[in-house]
Amino acid sequence: MSRLPALLALTLTLALGSVTASAAEEPRSALRDVVVVGNSADGTVSFIDSRTYENLGSLDVVPDLDAILAGMDPIRRAAYEVVRQQAGGDKFVDDAHLSADGRTLYVSRGNLGDAAAYDIASGRQLWRTHLDGLKADHAALSPDGRTFVVSAITAAKAQALDTATGRVTGEFPTGTYPHENMYSADGSRLYNMSIGVTSLPKALNALKGAKRVTVADAATLKVLRTYTFDKGVRPAVITPDGRTMYAQLSYLNGFIEYDLEAGRTVRTVEMPFSAAGAALKADDYPQNSAHHGMAMNGANDKLCVAGTIDDYTAVVSRPGLTTDGFVHYEPGALPYWSLTAPGGTHCFVTLSNRDEVSVVDYRTAREVARVQVGDFPQRERAGRVAEDALPGLSR
Repeated sequence: MSRLPALLALTLTLALGSVTASAAEEPRSALRDVVVVGNSADGTVSFIDSRTYENLGSLDVVPDLDAILAGMDPIRRAAYEVVRQQAGGDKFVDDAHLSADGRTLYVSRGNLGDAAAYDIASGRQLWRTHLDGLKADHAALSPDGRTFVVSAITAAKAQALDTATGRVTGEFPTGTYPHENMYSADGSRLYNMSIGVTSLPKALNALKGAKRVTVADAATLKVLRTYTFDKGVRPAVITPDGRTMYAQLSYLNGFIEYDLEAGRTVRTVEMPFSAAGAALKADDYPQNSAHHGMAMNGANDKLCVAGTIDDYTAVVSRPGLTTDGFVHYEPGALPYWSLTAPGGTHCFVTLSNRDEVSVVDYRTAREVARVQVGDFPQRERAGRVAEDALPGLSR
């Protein structure tokens, strides 16, 4: 009898060990490096293999569009139509980010003024949160994957959402018409760039509101510092040490180098106009943007600049800021965003009017691929998707 407790303990230990081993042996789905592309007009997100450039399929992120429109009261519907007109038509996907496990897609849904999360494998909407104001803009996902920060553009604030529930957990004030959000390399700070009221003409620039970069503590959302600019701050990149920003500005056919410690512009780089770009009036620039798209390669020694009105992508070397070369596109292609793909050696540029993505080699400054995507691609983000979630995409 005295040996019975020991035998029972041994049996229990073996059983628990077997369960633990079985759990450990369960295969985890492989993750594939991808670039997700928000197709703004048709409300889908395309998934591109970042190494083979294959379009793996797309996810519908406005499956509830008819229900949302039907549920609007007359005042809300009128406001929606005003936003739609000022945005230049249907703009349903403004930004999209992937969760670290590659199973969830977080989306800011432009003209619908909300953010939503989707299970990629099933296409099921996990949550939807309406933001303050009338339009949702650029978004950023925190390094730990717990917070989705979205610009509530007409409310002049950036709002933080819990990625598990969609609940708004905080916010911070910004300039007028907050646009891009980005985290610092170490994840401790949030940067928000505001562009001012884009519907007003250039002659009324003083009335467009506050054009600034707002820096907030990523944990508390307390504003730490602001930088004021004369023109709206468009796409930008910040060096890993947090000292230098390269930014495109409204109406500028080029970009600036900005010292974030001193709070001053160090250099202004004017890029060449194309014949078509030079013929445009400033008030005909798309949403005030001459150039709209900037990325930095993995080695942090080259910039990828989208020449929106000029129909080219330029690769620029730093620190000298000399141009290595251009990729020229068909007239009216409208290059509208730049992203460095996983691996750091290639830049993906959306060609919004062609429903394509151009892949540019940083080393050679040459285009190496074109990928067909959905209607009016804009924002792109790098991430990894679970292989076993891919069947949920439409082809």
